[in-house]
Formats: sequence, C-alpha cells, structure tokens
Amino acid sequence: MAPPGFEEPPLDCPRCPRLVAFLDELRALHPDWMNAPVRSFGGLDARLLIVGLAPGMRGANRTGRPFTGDYAGDLLYSTLLKFGFATGTYGADPADGLNLVDCRIANAVRCLPPENKPLPVEFTACRPFIQSEIAAMTKTRVVLALGKGAHDQILRALAVRPAGAYPFVHGRLHTLPNGLLLADSYHCSRYNTNTGRLTTTMFHDVFAAVRQVLPPI
Repeated sequence: MAPPGFEEPPLDCPRCPRLVAFLDELRALHPDWMNAPVRSFGGLDARLLIVGLAPGMRGANRTGRPFTGDYAGDLLYSTLLKFGFATGTYGADPADGLNLVDCRIANAVRCLPPENKPLPVEFTACRPFIQSEIAAMTKTRVVLALGKGAHDQILRALAVRPAGAYPFVHGRLHTLPNGLLLADSYHCSRYNTNTGRLTTTMFHDVFAAVRQVLPPI
C-alpha cells in the first residue's frame, strides 16, 4: 500500500495539453502501445532512486515500464543486473519477470514529449509526482540522475539552492543539504554510446561508486 500523500499520475492525466494531444495522435497510430503516463518501477522502500528525463517513444511509452524496450534499457538493466540491483532476465518486456532489488526507476516527466524535449511548463506540471515519490521513499540514500535534464529537475524538486553549487558532472557524487547523495551519469542513450560520450565502462564506474555507498543488504 502506498503511503499517505504519495501521488502517481492518472492514466488520463490532463496536466500538459501538448503532451495529451501528442499521446492522442499516437493512440490512433499505435493503439497497442501504452501511450499514457508511465509509472515508476521498483519499491518505495529502495535505497537507490534512478531518475531519467522522460519515456522513450518505442521504449517506455510503448511498453509501459521505464527504460523497457529500447537501447537505453538494454544498457541500464544489464548494468543493474551486474551490480545486484536487479534479478532475473531482462527481456525488454514488462512481463519478462525481471525484478529490481533495493532500486526504483522514475522519470522527471511521466509522458512522452515530442522529440523527447519537455517544455519548462511540463517539467513544472509533472514535478509534484517526483516530489511525492522522493518524500515517500524514506529509506533512499542515493538519487542517480541520468543526464543533466534529470539532474536539474531533481534539484528543483528538492528546492536545492543554489543549484549552481551542484553542477552536473558525469561520475560526480554530490552531498545535498538534506543528506541525500546525488549521483550524476550521462544518459544511457544510443546517441551517447554511439558517439563515445558514454562508454559501458564509464556507466559501470558510476554504479560501482553507488555500490560503495550502498553495499548489498
């Protein structure tokens, strides 16, 4: 049972008219896709919260589970399995039986935005969901931002000031005023890996650092 005050977006969330219209268009084209706000994956009792920017077109927006069904998910879930934050087999399908261990995955914006670029007003409209999520996760010690967009939205959700004191730097681990640790990684997108901005080793190094803070229970 979710704790009091915890809020998830309804599947017919009306907060962002542009995103609602975009998903309506996609429902007509792909009626078998999720095409709705994507809810988080993993337990609220996790010590690690991973935050991405928004659902991918053929990933979470299609399958309904964060980072499931696209390249970013291939790299993320294989890394979670390697470092003991998941068990089972990742089959790029919500029915693959994979389970997260001491980890939860969310997005700063829960609906797919055109060109994967949420507008400032959409970040603001969706922010209460990540705020209530973090508030409900009383055991969380590390929040891992996948990309600068997620990093910035985490700081805004936590009202961290001045945000400039905590710059986005791949591999950095920030101690925030409330005691949470904010870990930064370049997003595990195909673009970043194809261009060499993020290598598998670089991504694994981030999780190795997180594992040092969060040894297996």
